Amino acid sequence: MKKLSIKICHCLFLLVLLTPAGSRAQEVGVSNDNLFETFQKGQQSGNRLEFFFNTSGRYRENSAYDWLDEVNLYLNEAKKQNDSTDILNYSLIQSQVYHDLGDYYRSLAISKELYPEIQNMDMTTKTILLELMDQCYGKLKFYAEQIDIRKEKRELGISKNVSFYDIYANLGFYIQARDHYFEEERKNVEEGDFYGQAIFYNNVGNFLRLDKSLRTALSSYKKADGFLNVFLNDVTKTKSDSEVFEANLLKAVIGGNIGKCHAHLKEYEEAVPYLESSIASIKELNNGKFSSDLIENTLEIADCYLQLGDYGKATDYLSDNLNPIKAENMIKKNNLLAAYYDKTGDYKNSAFYLKKSIGISDSLSVKETATKLQQLQTVVGEHFNNTRTQMEEQRLQLEQSRNAMIELDERNNLVFISLVFTLLGFAGLVYAYLKSIKNQRLIAEQKHIIENSLVEKDSLLKEIHHRVKNNLQMVSSLLSLQTKNTRSKAAIEALEEGKSRVKAMALIHQKLYQNEDLSVIEMQSYIESLINSVQSVYKKGGHNINITIDAEGVELDIDRAIPFGLILNELVSNSFKYAFPTDDENGKIYIHIRKIGEQEGFFEYTDNGVGLPEDSEERANSSMGIRLMNRLANQLQTKLNVDNATDGVRFWFNFK
Repeated sequence: MKKLSIKICHCLFLLVLLTPAGSRAQEVGVSNDNLFETFQKGQQSGNRLEFFFNTSGRYRENSAYDWLDEVNLYLNEAKKQNDSTDILNYSLIQSQVYHDLGDYYRSLAISKELYPEIQNMDMTTKTILLELMDQCYGKLKFYAEQIDIRKEKRELGISKNVSFYDIYANLGFYIQARDHYFEEERKNVEEGDFYGQAIFYNNVGNFLRLDKSLRTALSSYKKADGFLNVFLNDVTKTKSDSEVFEANLLKAVIGGNIGKCHAHLKEYEEAVPYLESSIASIKELNNGKFSSDLIENTLEIADCYLQLGDYGKATDYLSDNLNPIKAENMIKKNNLLAAYYDKTGDYKNSAFYLKKSIGISDSLSVKETATKLQQLQTVVGEHFNNTRTQMEEQRLQLEQSRNAMIELDERNNLVFISLVFTLLGFAGLVYAYLKSIKNQRLIAEQKHIIENSLVEKDSLLKEIHHRVKNNLQMVSSLLSLQTKNTRSKAAIEALEEGKSRVKAMALIHQKLYQNEDLSVIEMQSYIESLINSVQSVYKKGGHNINITIDAEGVELDIDRAIPFGLILNELVSNSFKYAFPTDDENGKIYIHIRKIGEQEGFFEYTDNGVGLPEDSEERANSSMGIRLMNRLANQLQTKLNVDNATDGVRFWFNFK
């Protein structure tokens, strides 16, 4: 059953790769029911509360201001009737709508008015109220109060721990935030939860992007987008309208994050399509709801158009009803307006917005310099207290374990004393007992000798692999020298191919002596090193090809790693040489290795190049590369399969 589910996942990944993003978005739509009208039809405030907080995309047809007007009518009527239950329910909805509009102070004020009565609320209402206060305190950077709310959530069983990673991120400590996020959240995401995986890798990408690790962040965002595509196209699982809406909104956010990474890398033309698509989707899905992602994406695309010299589109986005709340976004908007007027020759307006930006920056620095250290001290202190509490709990558990062991030792001592008195009557058994102790000492000494021998053996094996790698590098160097002394183009190509194959084998031995475990090789890092080695040979075409490697967590022994390395070397070299003759920048290569069960695995290699020629079967009989790959596949006890029916080419096989 487990193997079948893994095969289904592989099929879903292939379906995602072969299905255009536009068609997927059409297939996975959202319900056309008008949620606002459904909310109005509710007869009781409790039903409306449950519907409001359990429904995503509620602002799709009617804006947040329409919802606010309607809720205010219900709330005023409840106050006239002096119905405390209705007042509580509609006040919670009102607070959430103000939060969605970005008015965090008013949302928090309403929540704080309700808080004194929290002891009289049921668990659902308590959860809604505390979550609202948690979010508002975070948005307003009141971290001490936010921590107190999270403590209360933990005491009520709403959450397990007091998290700090988002607070660290808000304070600008992104590496600490990422580390805490990994520690707290990675264990909660199941392997088959593709939506949860998408959220996880998107958040990791956010921490990396804010820390300026843009290439790594871009890889994390693309991984998140891939998991989200699998989730949306998984026809085996039934998804509600709410789940589909949230997934589509997350997809828009991830697309915007990818665009921001390209923009920060000064790849403005690559960034614009992602940002435009993200802005359009967020506007459609969040009708009237405040979105920080929408603000940031709009500012980023305006900057891209300024850098590209398209001032008309830049000013269109800057004047697109843009009302940033965060100080850093206000500063960026003013800086962009100043840059726009400077480039268009309106120096008076340019100076005005630049002065305005400097004023906000100075005001922000005066306020934040005085409070940021205090906030950091509070957060670190609470984190320390939380850690100390956990350590105290662990100490108590250890103390209990120690007491239990002492009791067990006392019982064992009683048993041992009884046994000794029994053995005194049996001299022969005493002699056998003493002899067994002597044997145990001999065994311990022999064990020590064996362990030392194993350590020495590991050192010798590493040295052997190191020397083999060095010898193979020497062979590669000799082939390079021979290449320089050879004028025949065919001979040079043959020598280069031989040198590439030698390097592939040398990498295996290099990875082995660098590993603690000398029996296996981690394939993700090996393939990355192999790709870099092949790219160094084909400098012209290799750097324009987008290569995706999906082999994380796969380890192979040397008997299988060497054939794999040589097969990959041939495939990648052929793609670089033949698949993209026009040096197309849209060239893509996808390498996928997955273990299926304990012994079996699956390998797939695809590119979107020109594909194999029509006489590929005849060439296979004469091509050394194809013959070599077939023989290597035989070593893996499998058969190399080729699919040339679609764009590009696809090679795959199962292996043991």
